[in-house]
Amino acid sequence: MALKFFPRATTSLCSFLREYNLSLRFCTHPSLSRALGIAYLTPSHYVFAQQAGLFGDLYDFIVPEAGVEEDRCQRVVSQLSGALSHLHSLGFVHRDVKPENVFLCDAACRWVKLGDFGMAKARGTKVPEVWYRSPYCTPEAETARGDGDGAGERSEPEEKKRGPRVWASVEPSVDSWALGVLTYAMLTGAHPWPQTSSDCGAYLKYLHWFRTAKSPEEELDLWAEPQHQGPDGTPADFGAKEQPSVAPQFARFTPLGRAFFRLLLNPGPADRGRPEDALGYLGGAWVPVGERERLEERRKKSRGGGGGGAVNEVKLKDGRGLR
Repeated sequence: MALKFFPRATTSLCSFLREYNLSLRFCTHPSLSRALGIAYLTPSHYVFAQQAGLFGDLYDFIVPEAGVEEDRCQRVVSQLSGALSHLHSLGFVHRDVKPENVFLCDAACRWVKLGDFGMAKARGTKVPEVWYRSPYCTPEAETARGDGDGAGERSEPEEKKRGPRVWASVEPSVDSWALGVLTYAMLTGAHPWPQTSSDCGAYLKYLHWFRTAKSPEEELDLWAEPQHQGPDGTPADFGAKEQPSVAPQFARFTPLGRAFFRLLLNPGPADRGRPEDALGYLGGAWVPVGERERLEERRKKSRGGGGGGAVNEVKLKDGRGLR
Protein backbone atom coordinates (compact mmCIF):
# COMPACT_ATOMS: atom_id res chain seq x y z
CA MET A 1 0.00 0.00 0.00
CA ALA A 2 1.15 3.53 -0.77
CA LEU A 3 -0.26 6.86 0.39
CA LYS A 4 -0.76 9.74 -2.00
CA PHE A 5 -0.69 13.21 -0.44
CA PHE A 6 -2.41 16.33 -1.84
CA PRO A 7 -1.50 19.68 -0.22
CA ARG A 8 -4.73 21.33 0.89
CA ALA A 9 -3.26 24.75 0.15
CA THR A 10 -3.14 24.01 -3.58
CA THR A 11 -5.74 21.24 -4.02
CA SER A 12 -9.49 21.68 -3.85
CA LEU A 13 -11.56 19.02 -2.12
CA CYS A 14 -13.46 18.52 -5.39
CA SER A 15 -10.23 17.78 -7.30
CA PHE A 16 -9.08 15.36 -4.62
CA LEU A 17 -12.38 13.47 -4.57
CA ARG A 18 -12.57 13.36 -8.37
CA GLU A 19 -9.15 11.69 -8.69
CA TYR A 20 -9.84 9.39 -5.75
CA ASN A 21 -13.19 8.21 -7.14
CA LEU A 22 -11.86 7.74 -10.66
CA SER A 23 -8.98 5.63 -9.37
CA LEU A 24 -11.23 3.67 -7.00
CA ARG A 25 -14.16 2.93 -9.30
CA PHE A 26 -12.77 2.77 -12.83
CA CYS A 27 -9.15 1.60 -12.61
CA THR A 28 -9.98 -2.11 -12.69
CA HIS A 29 -7.36 -3.02 -15.33
CA PRO A 30 -4.30 -4.79 -13.84
CA SER A 31 -2.01 -2.15 -15.36
CA LEU A 32 -3.85 0.81 -13.83
CA SER A 33 -2.92 1.89 -10.32
CA ARG A 34 -6.09 1.55 -8.26
CA ALA A 35 -7.05 3.45 -5.11
CA LEU A 36 -7.94 1.49 -2.01
CA GLY A 37 -10.96 2.30 0.13
CA ILE A 38 -8.98 4.49 2.52
CA ALA A 39 -9.14 8.28 2.38
CA TYR A 40 -8.71 10.92 5.06
CA LEU A 41 -7.47 14.41 5.70
CA THR A 42 -4.88 16.00 7.95
CA PRO A 43 -4.52 19.69 8.83
CA SER A 44 -2.26 20.14 5.80
CA HIS A 45 -3.13 17.36 3.32
CA TYR A 46 -5.82 15.24 1.72
CA VAL A 47 -4.67 11.61 1.55
CA PHE A 48 -5.80 8.37 -0.07
CA ALA A 49 -4.27 4.91 -0.18
CA GLN A 50 -3.46 3.15 -3.45
CA GLN A 51 -1.70 0.08 -4.76
CA ALA A 52 2.05 0.39 -4.42
CA GLY A 53 4.70 0.05 -7.11
CA LEU A 54 7.46 -1.38 -4.96
CA PHE A 55 10.19 -0.89 -7.61
CA GLY A 56 9.66 2.83 -8.13
CA ASP A 57 8.74 4.47 -11.41
CA LEU A 58 9.89 3.91 -14.97
CA TYR A 59 11.90 7.12 -15.06
CA ASP A 60 14.49 5.66 -12.68
CA PHE A 61 15.07 2.69 -15.01
CA ILE A 62 15.75 4.70 -18.18
CA VAL A 63 19.50 5.09 -18.65
CA PRO A 64 20.33 8.50 -20.22
CA GLU A 65 21.20 8.18 -23.92
CA ALA A 66 20.85 4.37 -23.71
CA GLY A 67 17.31 3.61 -22.55
CA VAL A 68 16.21 0.16 -21.45
CA GLU A 69 16.40 -3.27 -23.09
CA GLU A 70 14.04 -3.70 -26.04
CA ASP A 71 12.20 -6.70 -24.60
CA ARG A 72 11.55 -4.77 -21.39
CA CYS A 73 10.34 -1.80 -23.44
CA GLN A 74 7.90 -3.94 -25.41
CA ARG A 75 6.51 -5.43 -22.20
CA VAL A 76 5.81 -1.93 -20.92
CA VAL A 77 4.20 -0.87 -24.21
CA SER A 78 1.98 -3.96 -24.21
CA GLN A 79 0.69 -3.26 -20.71
CA LEU A 80 0.25 0.48 -21.18
CA SER A 81 -1.62 -0.11 -24.44
CA GLY A 82 -4.05 -2.35 -22.60
CA ALA A 83 -4.41 0.07 -19.70
CA LEU A 84 -5.07 3.06 -21.96
CA SER A 85 -7.50 1.10 -24.12
CA HIS A 86 -9.43 0.15 -20.99
CA LEU A 87 -9.49 3.73 -19.76
CA HIS A 88 -10.61 5.00 -23.17
CA SER A 89 -13.37 2.39 -23.38
CA LEU A 90 -14.80 3.84 -20.15
CA GLY A 91 -14.78 7.32 -21.65
CA PHE A 92 -11.69 8.74 -19.94
CA VAL A 93 -8.41 10.14 -21.26
CA HIS A 94 -5.33 10.06 -19.02
CA ARG A 95 -3.57 13.14 -20.50
CA ASP A 96 -0.35 12.69 -18.53
CA VAL A 97 1.41 9.56 -19.78
CA LYS A 98 5.12 9.88 -18.94
CA PRO A 99 7.83 7.77 -17.25
CA GLU A 100 7.23 9.23 -13.78
CA ASN A 101 3.60 8.02 -13.87
CA VAL A 102 4.43 4.40 -14.76
CA PHE A 103 5.04 2.37 -11.61
CA LEU A 104 6.91 -0.93 -11.54
CA CYS A 105 5.90 -4.02 -9.58
CA ASP A 106 9.11 -5.86 -10.56
CA ALA A 107 12.50 -4.92 -11.99
CA ALA A 108 11.95 -6.71 -15.31
CA CYS A 109 8.78 -4.70 -16.09
CA ARG A 110 6.63 -7.81 -16.28
CA TRP A 111 3.99 -5.89 -14.34
CA VAL A 112 3.69 -2.12 -14.53
CA LYS A 113 0.89 0.22 -13.54
CA LEU A 114 -0.10 3.57 -15.01
CA GLY A 115 -1.03 5.99 -12.24
CA ASP A 116 -1.63 9.65 -11.35
CA PHE A 117 -5.07 10.56 -12.69
CA GLY A 118 -4.98 14.20 -11.66
CA MET A 119 -5.19 15.38 -15.27
CA ALA A 120 -7.64 12.72 -16.48
CA LYS A 121 -10.82 14.01 -18.09
CA ALA A 122 -13.90 12.55 -19.70
CA ARG A 123 -13.62 12.25 -23.46
CA GLY A 124 -15.19 15.21 -25.23
CA THR A 125 -14.72 17.61 -22.33
CA LYS A 126 -13.89 21.12 -23.50
CA VAL A 127 -10.72 22.43 -21.88
CA PRO A 128 -8.42 25.39 -22.62
CA GLU A 129 -5.74 24.20 -25.03
CA VAL A 130 -2.25 24.49 -23.57
CA TRP A 131 1.03 24.40 -25.47
CA TYR A 132 4.16 23.67 -23.47
CA ARG A 133 7.81 23.11 -24.38
CA SER A 134 7.97 19.33 -24.35
CA PRO A 135 8.05 16.43 -26.83
CA TYR A 136 4.94 15.08 -25.05
CA CYS A 137 2.94 18.11 -26.18
CA THR A 138 0.86 17.24 -29.25
CA PRO A 139 1.22 19.14 -32.55
CA GLU A 140 -2.41 20.29 -32.46
CA ALA A 141 -1.73 22.17 -29.21
CA GLU A 142 0.50 24.66 -31.05
CA THR A 143 -2.62 26.63 -31.96
CA ALA A 144 -2.48 27.88 -28.37
CA ARG A 145 1.20 28.77 -28.45
CA GLY A 146 1.76 32.13 -26.78
CA ASP A 147 -1.55 31.73 -24.98
CA GLY A 148 0.24 31.61 -21.62
CA ASP A 149 2.51 28.74 -22.75
CA GLY A 150 1.22 26.51 -19.99
CA ALA A 151 1.58 29.14 -17.29
CA GLY A 152 -1.98 28.63 -16.01
CA GLU A 153 -4.49 31.41 -15.33
CA ARG A 154 -4.01 34.75 -17.04
CA SER A 155 -4.50 38.16 -15.52
CA GLU A 156 -7.10 40.49 -17.00
CA PRO A 157 -4.54 42.62 -18.93
CA GLU A 158 -3.04 39.43 -20.38
CA GLU A 159 -6.54 38.24 -21.36
CA LYS A 160 -7.14 41.42 -23.37
CA LYS A 161 -3.68 41.38 -24.92
CA ARG A 162 -3.70 37.76 -26.10
CA GLY A 163 -7.37 37.50 -26.98
CA PRO A 164 -9.75 34.64 -26.24
CA ARG A 165 -8.60 31.23 -25.06
CA VAL A 166 -8.25 28.38 -27.53
CA TRP A 167 -10.56 25.57 -26.45
CA ALA A 168 -10.13 21.93 -27.41
CA SER A 169 -11.97 18.68 -26.94
CA VAL A 170 -10.25 16.02 -24.81
CA GLU A 171 -9.53 13.05 -27.09
CA PRO A 172 -7.69 9.70 -26.69
CA SER A 173 -5.24 10.69 -29.45
CA VAL A 174 -3.37 12.73 -26.79
CA ASP A 175 -2.51 9.49 -24.97
CA SER A 176 -1.40 7.82 -28.21
CA TRP A 177 1.09 10.61 -28.89
CA ALA A 178 2.46 10.43 -25.35
CA LEU A 179 2.82 6.63 -25.60
CA GLY A 180 4.88 7.06 -28.79
CA VAL A 181 7.22 9.61 -27.18
CA LEU A 182 7.51 7.48 -24.04
CA THR A 183 8.47 4.44 -26.13
CA TYR A 184 11.17 6.45 -27.93
CA ALA A 185 12.53 7.56 -24.54
CA MET A 186 12.58 3.95 -23.31
CA LEU A 187 14.46 2.68 -26.35
CA THR A 188 17.02 5.49 -26.61
CA GLY A 189 17.21 7.31 -23.30
CA ALA A 190 16.47 10.55 -25.18
CA HIS A 191 13.57 12.28 -26.92
CA PRO A 192 12.90 12.57 -30.65
CA TRP A 193 12.77 16.39 -30.42
CA PRO A 194 12.99 18.95 -27.61
CA GLN A 195 9.55 20.42 -28.33
CA THR A 196 6.72 19.78 -30.76
CA SER A 197 6.58 23.02 -32.71
CA SER A 198 6.86 24.41 -36.22
CA ASP A 199 10.20 26.09 -35.39
CA CYS A 200 11.89 22.97 -33.98
CA GLY A 201 14.36 21.57 -36.52
CA ALA A 202 14.25 17.99 -35.27
CA TYR A 203 10.46 17.91 -35.35
CA LEU A 204 10.37 19.50 -38.83
CA LYS A 205 12.68 16.76 -40.15
CA TYR A 206 10.33 14.16 -38.76
CA LEU A 207 7.34 15.98 -40.25
CA HIS A 208 8.98 16.03 -43.69
CA TRP A 209 9.76 12.31 -43.47
CA PHE A 210 6.24 11.51 -42.28
CA ARG A 211 4.67 13.36 -45.20
CA THR A 212 6.96 12.02 -47.93
CA ALA A 213 7.75 8.43 -46.91
CA LYS A 214 5.61 5.36 -47.47
CA SER A 215 2.75 4.68 -45.12
CA PRO A 216 3.43 2.19 -42.30
CA GLU A 217 1.43 -0.45 -44.17
CA GLU A 218 3.46 0.01 -47.37
CA GLU A 219 6.76 0.00 -45.48
CA LEU A 220 5.82 -3.29 -43.81
CA ASP A 221 5.10 -5.21 -47.01
CA LEU A 222 4.87 -8.81 -45.86
CA TRP A 223 5.40 -10.11 -49.42
CA ALA A 224 8.54 -8.09 -50.07
CA GLU A 225 11.92 -9.78 -50.29
CA PRO A 226 13.65 -9.78 -46.88
CA GLN A 227 16.45 -7.28 -46.50
CA HIS A 228 20.01 -8.56 -46.10
CA GLN A 229 21.76 -7.32 -43.02
CA GLY A 230 25.20 -5.82 -42.82
CA PRO A 231 27.81 -6.81 -40.24
CA ASP A 232 26.38 -4.39 -37.66
CA GLY A 233 22.85 -5.75 -37.99
CA THR A 234 21.44 -2.87 -40.03
CA PRO A 235 19.94 -3.48 -43.48
CA ALA A 236 22.60 -3.82 -46.16
CA ASP A 237 21.06 -0.89 -48.04
CA PHE A 238 20.99 1.27 -44.90
CA GLY A 239 21.64 4.80 -46.11
CA ALA A 240 20.91 3.87 -49.73
CA LYS A 241 18.30 5.19 -52.10
CA GLU A 242 15.26 5.55 -49.83
CA GLN A 243 17.12 6.16 -46.59
CA PRO A 244 17.86 9.93 -46.85
CA SER A 245 14.13 10.65 -46.44
CA VAL A 246 14.09 8.98 -43.02
CA ALA A 247 14.27 11.48 -40.18
CA PRO A 248 17.75 11.08 -38.62
CA GLN A 249 16.44 10.29 -35.15
CA PHE A 250 14.36 7.39 -36.54
CA ALA A 251 16.97 5.92 -38.89
CA ARG A 252 18.29 3.90 -35.94
CA PHE A 253 15.15 1.70 -35.96
CA THR A 254 14.03 -1.20 -38.14
CA PRO A 255 11.13 -0.76 -40.59
CA LEU A 256 8.84 -2.33 -37.98
CA GLY A 257 10.03 0.11 -35.34
CA ARG A 258 9.62 3.09 -37.66
CA ALA A 259 6.11 1.96 -38.58
CA PHE A 260 5.22 1.74 -34.89
CA PHE A 261 6.32 5.31 -34.26
CA ARG A 262 4.59 6.66 -37.35
CA LEU A 263 1.38 5.00 -36.15
CA LEU A 264 1.35 6.77 -32.77
CA LEU A 265 3.20 9.96 -33.73
CA ASN A 266 0.88 10.90 -36.57
CA PRO A 267 0.71 14.73 -36.64
CA GLY A 268 -3.01 14.51 -37.46
CA PRO A 269 -4.99 13.65 -34.31
CA ALA A 270 -7.89 12.17 -36.30
CA ASP A 271 -5.52 9.74 -38.07
CA ARG A 272 -3.34 8.90 -35.06
CA GLY A 273 -3.31 5.22 -34.14
CA ARG A 274 -5.00 3.97 -30.99
CA PRO A 275 -3.02 2.31 -28.19
CA GLU A 276 -4.59 -1.04 -29.02
CA ASP A 277 -3.37 -0.70 -32.62
CA ALA A 278 0.20 -0.65 -31.30
CA LEU A 279 -0.19 -4.25 -30.10
CA GLY A 280 0.14 -5.42 -33.70
CA TYR A 281 3.74 -4.15 -33.81
CA LEU A 282 4.96 -6.11 -30.79
CA GLY A 283 7.11 -9.22 -30.99
CA GLY A 284 9.42 -8.19 -33.83
CA ALA A 285 12.69 -6.28 -33.60
CA TRP A 286 12.41 -2.49 -33.38
CA VAL A 287 16.16 -1.93 -33.06
CA PRO A 288 18.78 -3.50 -35.41
CA VAL A 289 21.31 -5.84 -33.83
CA GLY A 290 24.23 -3.43 -34.14
CA GLU A 291 22.36 -0.54 -32.56
CA ARG A 292 21.05 -2.83 -29.83
CA GLU A 293 24.59 -3.92 -28.94
CA ARG A 294 25.81 -0.32 -28.91
CA LEU A 295 23.02 0.72 -26.53
CA GLU A 296 23.64 -2.28 -24.28
CA GLU A 297 27.32 -1.40 -24.04
CA ARG A 298 26.40 2.14 -23.13
CA ARG A 299 23.97 0.92 -20.46
CA LYS A 300 26.71 -1.20 -18.88
CA LYS A 301 28.97 1.84 -18.62
CA SER A 302 26.22 4.02 -17.22
CA ARG A 303 24.75 1.71 -14.57
CA GLY A 304 23.98 3.61 -11.42
CA GLY A 305 24.27 7.04 -13.04
CA GLY A 306 20.66 7.71 -14.04
CA GLY A 307 18.74 10.93 -13.77
CA GLY A 308 20.44 12.88 -16.53
CA GLY A 309 20.11 13.77 -20.16
CA ALA A 310 17.07 14.93 -22.12
CA VAL A 311 14.63 12.69 -20.25
CA ASN A 312 15.62 14.33 -16.95
CA GLU A 313 15.32 17.80 -18.50
CA VAL A 314 11.63 17.24 -19.23
CA LYS A 315 11.10 15.93 -15.69
CA LEU A 316 12.72 19.05 -14.24
CA LYS A 317 10.43 21.26 -16.32
CA ASP A 318 7.40 19.42 -14.94
CA GLY A 319 8.74 19.86 -11.41
CA ARG A 320 9.14 23.59 -11.89
CA GLY A 321 5.57 23.98 -13.10
CA LEU A 322 6.60 24.86 -16.64
CA ARG A 323 4.21 22.36 -18.13
